[in-house]
Order: sequence, then C-alpha cells, then structure tokens
Amino acid sequence: MHPIIIFSKMDFSQSNLFGYIEDLQELTIIERPVRRSLKTPEEIERLTVDEELSDIERAVYLLSSGQDIQGTSVVANLPVLMRQNPAETLRRVLPKIREVLHVAGVEMQLTAAVSFLTVLQEELVSIHTYSHSFLHIILQHLEHRDAGVSNAWLETLLAVIEALPKETVRHEILNPLVSKAQLSQTLQSRLVSCKIMGKLANKFEAHIIKRDILPLVKSLCQDAEFEVRSCMCRQLEHIAQAIGAELTKTVVLPELVELARDEGSSVRLAAFETLVNLLDMFDADDRSQTVLPLVKSFCEKSFKADETILVSLSFHLGKLCNGLYGIFTPEQHLRFFEFYKKLSTLGLQQENGHNDNQLQVQTLEQEKKYILIRKNCAYNFPAMIVFVDPKNFHLELYSIFFCLCHDPEVPVRHTMALSFYEVAKLLNSGVYTIHKELVTLLQDESLEVLDALVGHLPEILELMTNGGENCGSENKLLSIPDLITALTTAEQRAATSLKWRTHEKLLQKYACLPHIISSDQIYYRFLHRMLTIILTNNVLPVQKAAARTLCVYLRYNRKQEQRHEVIQKLIEQLGQGKSYWNRLRFLDTCEFIMELFSKSFFCKYFFLPVLELTHDPVANVRMKLCYLLPKVKSTLRIPTDKHLLQQLELCIRKLLCQEKDKDVLTIVKRTVLELDRMEISVDAFQKRFYENDLLDQEKERQEHLLEMEQLEKEKQQNEGRSTNINNKIFEKKRKEDKKSKLVRSQSFSTQALHPKYNTLDKCPNKSSATGYMSSVSGMGKNCMLPFTDDSFRTHSGGNSGNAAFPSSSSRNLYNSADQKSSGNKEIQSRKMNIKSRKSNS
Repeated sequence: MHPIIIFSKMDFSQSNLFGYIEDLQELTIIERPVRRSLKTPEEIERLTVDEELSDIERAVYLLSSGQDIQGTSVVANLPVLMRQNPAETLRRVLPKIREVLHVAGVEMQLTAAVSFLTVLQEELVSIHTYSHSFLHIILQHLEHRDAGVSNAWLETLLAVIEALPKETVRHEILNPLVSKAQLSQTLQSRLVSCKIMGKLANKFEAHIIKRDILPLVKSLCQDAEFEVRSCMCRQLEHIAQAIGAELTKTVVLPELVELARDEGSSVRLAAFETLVNLLDMFDADDRSQTVLPLVKSFCEKSFKADETILVSLSFHLGKLCNGLYGIFTPEQHLRFFEFYKKLSTLGLQQENGHNDNQLQVQTLEQEKKYILIRKNCAYNFPAMIVFVDPKNFHLELYSIFFCLCHDPEVPVRHTMALSFYEVAKLLNSGVYTIHKELVTLLQDESLEVLDALVGHLPEILELMTNGGENCGSENKLLSIPDLITALTTAEQRAATSLKWRTHEKLLQKYACLPHIISSDQIYYRFLHRMLTIILTNNVLPVQKAAARTLCVYLRYNRKQEQRHEVIQKLIEQLGQGKSYWNRLRFLDTCEFIMELFSKSFFCKYFFLPVLELTHDPVANVRMKLCYLLPKVKSTLRIPTDKHLLQQLELCIRKLLCQEKDKDVLTIVKRTVLELDRMEISVDAFQKRFYENDLLDQEKERQEHLLEMEQLEKEKQQNEGRSTNINNKIFEKKRKEDKKSKLVRSQSFSTQALHPKYNTLDKCPNKSSATGYMSSVSGMGKNCMLPFTDDSFRTHSGGNSGNAAFPSSSSRNLYNSADQKSSGNKEIQSRKMNIKSRKSNS
C-alpha cells in the first residue's frame, strides 16, 4: 500500500520556493562548523590512551606527549592524585607539571594556580613538603607576562605565606624581595613586591618590620611610577596595624601626607582612603592638625576632579564624619553635612542658572557613576543619622531619606531597603516618622528592593508597632492599616512574579505577624491567603513556607470558632482533597503542627485524619505517610492515648497485609522496625524525655490559656447580654407598677364621689379581695374602702402580666419585695384620705 501524499499544504510559488532554498542554506551554514569540528582518524589516534595505564602513568603520558587540553586536565586533577597516591604524584607527576608550565598557555597556568592552592587548603601534604615541592614553582611564575596569570599566582602565594613558618618566609620570600623591589626591576616585579610586603607585615614582629621592611616601603612610596606609589600606599594600612600607633605616627603618617599631595589622582585617592581607614590609630592632635586639613582640601577639589574620586569619597564619608566628629567646629560640621546632601541628589537636580539647552549631555559612564554615588550615600545614611543626631532627623535628614527611598534607580532603593532596619533602630521612639517610606519600599516595583527589605522585616515591623516611648497608641493604630495593605500587596506581587525564592522568603517572614497585628486582622487578611497558596501554587518550597506560616497563625489565633474552621478546612481541602498533591501537602502541614503545637492538640484534631491516608489510592502519599509515622507515634502518651495507639497499630497491620506497591512495602517494613524500637512517653515525667516534656507542657499551657481567654470573653459577653435583658425587664416592670398606682389612685378618688359602689359583691376574686381587706381591718367598720372592678382588674392584670415573664428566682424575690413596699405605701395613702374626709365631715 503506497502512502498518500498531500501537496495542498505546501506552496511551490516562485517567491515561496526561494524562501525554502534560503532556509536550506541556513541549515547548511549551521551544520558546517559541526563537520569541521569532527576529529580525523589521525587526531583520534593521538588522543587515544591505553586503558590499562594507572592514573599516575596516564598523567605522566598526557603531560609528556598529549595535547594542551589533556595536560590542563591532568593539572586540574592534581588534588585528586595527591589524595590517592601523594608519594608517586610528588615523585613523577609534579616534575612533569613544572616542565610543562614553562611553555604552557594561560588556561593551564590559571588551572595550576588553583590546583596548588587547593592542595594547600586541603592539607594534602605537610607544610614542609609543600614549601619544598610547590613554593619554588609558585615563585617562578609570579612575574608572568600575562597580568591575570601573575595575579592568580600572587593570590596563591599570599595564602601560602600565612601557613608557612617564619624562617621559611624569611629565607624564601623576604630576602629575595629586597632585590625584587629595586627600581631597576620591572614594573610588574615592583607591584608584586608591594603586595607581598603588605602580607609580610602581619607575619613578623614590629622590630623586624622596622629593620627589614620599612626601608623598602619608603623606597616604593617614592617610586617613579604612579602605579607603584598607589599600590604601596594601599598596603600602608596593613603595615600600620602591624607596627602600632607610635611607629605609625612617626613613619607612616608622613608618607601618607606626602602621598595625599601627589600629582597622580589615583595616588591621592589611595592616600585618602588609607587615612580614613587609619583614623582610629591617630590621636586628637594628629586628626585636627594633619588629617582634617588634608580631608577638607580633598573634598573641596573633588567636584572639580574625576567622578571616580567622588565615588570613593561618597563611600567613605560616613566613616570620615564620625571619625572626625569630636574635632569639628559647628561650621565644619554643617559644611560636611551640606556636602553629603549635595552628593545624595547628584545627577538628579539641575544647576541653577542653566536651562536644558545649556546643560551638557551626560554620558552613560557619568550616569553610572552618579548612580553609584547616590547608592553610597544610601549606604552611609545610618552613619549620617549618628552624625546629625537622631533627634534632628525629621528636620535635617528626612528630606534626604525621602529622596533616596524614591530614587529612580533600583540600586539606590535596594541599598536603602538593606539599611532600613539600621535606620529604624537608630530612630527608636521616632521610628513612626518613616512609616510611609516602609510602605513605599514594600510596594516598590522592583522585587530586588522587596527582597532586600524582607531580610529584617520582622524586626522592622516590631519597631514600627511597638518601638519607642513617644510612639503613641494613636500613631500605632493609624500605621497598622497601611502596613497591612502594603504587606498584602507585596505578597501578591511576589506571587505573580517568577522569583519564587523571594516569595518563599516573604512567606517565611510573615510568620512574625501574630506579634505585630491582631488575631482577627491575620484571620481575615492573611490566613485564608496562606491556604489558597497551599492549594494553588505550583512551587513546593513556596507551598511549604505558606503551610508553616499558616500553622503559626493557627497557633496564635484567639477565637475557638476560627480555629475549628481552619482545622476543618485543612482536613477537608488538603487531607481529603481530590488531588494527591494536596494530600501530600496535608502531611507536610501535619509535620509543622507537630513542631508548633502540643502533642495533645495534634492527637485531638489531626491524628485520625492522618491515619486515614493509609488507604490512599496513590502510592506516593502512602509512602510519605510511612516516613511520618514515627513522628506521629511520638505524639502519643500512655495510658491517655491508648485507643489511638491501637488505631495506629491496626493501620500498620493493614499496610503490611494489603500493600501491593513493593517500594511502599519496603518502607513500611523499615518503619515497623523503627516503631518497635521507639519508646512511648507516659503521662508522668521521665528523665530521658524531661526537656521535651517540659516544652510540650509549655505549649499545652499556652493553648489552654488561649482557650480560657476565649471562654472568659464569651462568658463576659453572655453576662453582659443577660444583664441587659434583666435591666430591660426591670425597667418594664417599674413602668407597669407606676401605671397601676396611677389607676388605683384614680379609682379611689372616684369611690369618694360615688358611694353607691361600696360593696364587695362585685369583686370577681373574693380571695384576693378578702386578703387585701384583712390588711386594713383595724381601721373600723366605717373605714372600709370600696373599690371598683376596673381598678382590681388593672392591678391583677398587671400581676398576671409580670408572672408571664420568665425570670430568675433572684428577680422574683426582688419583684415580691417591690410589691410589698408599694402595697404599704398605698395603705398609708388611703389612711390619709380617710382622715381628711373625717375632718371635713
């Protein structure tokens, strides 16, 4: 059967045909280098090595007759050969490497420098053997014509100097250095000598340095080449620290003063940086009479010089201002502060008196240097707070702080985010003044800024909400809503980005929020978001970070109904979720629960849901559960949790009998052995579990306090509610009593005007009437008071209405006492009415 070829999808018009030809030509061009890179049979033959050769023999063969790439491979493998067979490597391989390095290329030279350093750091041979076998090779290649190779060997030598004995350093390095540092030697040789002397200063005592090294230092500081003077100037810091303050004042300081006035800008810059780094070694007189004039002159000339000097000055300005703080006059103090303010906005503001057409177009290189200067100002901002005094922050520094936090360049804002915690600590009680900038950085468009801020976010938030005596409650309360919005926005931006590590870090730091904001705010703004991340995010570390933070929120939640709701969601949406991935995350969450909560809490809510996963249809879930079972068993206490132990043993038996997956079954058997070796805690304290039991007891106590606090609040709410109801009932009863009294008084006045109603036959309730009349029988026959049916119905109706209300016994007693008192008052009023009528008659 022939295949059916359909040509309808291909267009063979002239234009498209040329397009196909061009595509084929591009494919041919792509394939050509591949063909050229193939080795010929002769080349393959030369590269082939006998497999029966040992490692040492193969290394010697490749170094002798192999190609450069094979020799480089042998040099890179030198530490491995030293570990396997050090004696043979030193005897046969190292001499061959020494021969090859004389004609080797740059790549092999760099590889050899790294390999020699590895052998030293890993101590594969004794230091005596190393100095005898490796040191001479290193010294031979220090002056290599390639600067990169020379620096690589120099770094190796400087590391070797620290490990070598003093005598070896003196004979092998210091003595030859005298001739290497002479003006007749090459520039490269003198530069290497400068760096070596800076390292040697830490190796010998002060008197040896004064006798053997300081003459060479003075000579190199006066070298004809500015590169040598600059290099030697940067080593003066190490030499000064080695010889002490006295010799530094008499020997090093005069050299620094002379170098600070050098014609070369790089030399002056090196002298300035060295002076700043050595400020602590100079006394007050040296600072005021020598250092300060040099620094002032350097700063005044810096704006006229290259931007490179401004970059260095901006970096060291904080250290310089605080080092000279005690000797500044108020005018000098203000001048240096104004200098810092000018640097902090350099490149952003235009000079007065110039328009856009008159301004020179800044080159890209200048822009980069201006950004670096402002970045250095951001780095030095905490030091400038100390310099100005935190009390003056709002007046003097807040505007600069605002500009740096809103700088258009990410590196500047990134540096401000890194130093934000230091700024907050220094402000202390005034920390609330920078709350808006914290919100700004949290909502920054660059995730690099957010990542820098997150490092100390818990400490910053704690200072923002709790720090400072003058930070009133009103300021705290006003700041929290903005912070919550900024925090939620930051998390959402991190979640939508591809930088999952920043998102993970942010979620981990958000675990501090229970100490910052209320339980309700966390519940409504953050807790459900964590659950959503666990259910929907695709990055495992992010899911685990969200799970742990959710458990922390649950740990400090103060409302029992909210706790139960979250626990129910965890069990239903994760533990019983349709996706096996969610069920795996449920097991991760249970690990965090066991870490953060008490054993009794886990057993109460999560023990049985975890065991239900032994019947999970997915082998990976059952496998993860098996790994977790030892931790699950450790939460049990005997005899309290005896029934849970029986459930655990039953599940393990089912797994052993019914498990069909061989990998899971292997883990089950291994887990069973581990479970058998475990000892279960008992309710009473045991010595071996004492610390763990104490920790668990503390967790359980805190959980109990939270529950009791919730119950107490509910009790207070219920009591308040019942009190309100009682007050309402009492008020209603009092109003009804007043109404009944008013009706009775009206009825008595009516009886006085109409005596024909004076009869008891119309009383509907004779027992009540008799009881009532017996209370006034002592008044005589003519004094008996008639009353109408309406008045009695009203009174009895009021009593029956009161009886219809459900009330407590205390309230009934109170009402009965109230009725008695009101009855006595009515009798007295009636007596007064009778007396008044008698007197009138």
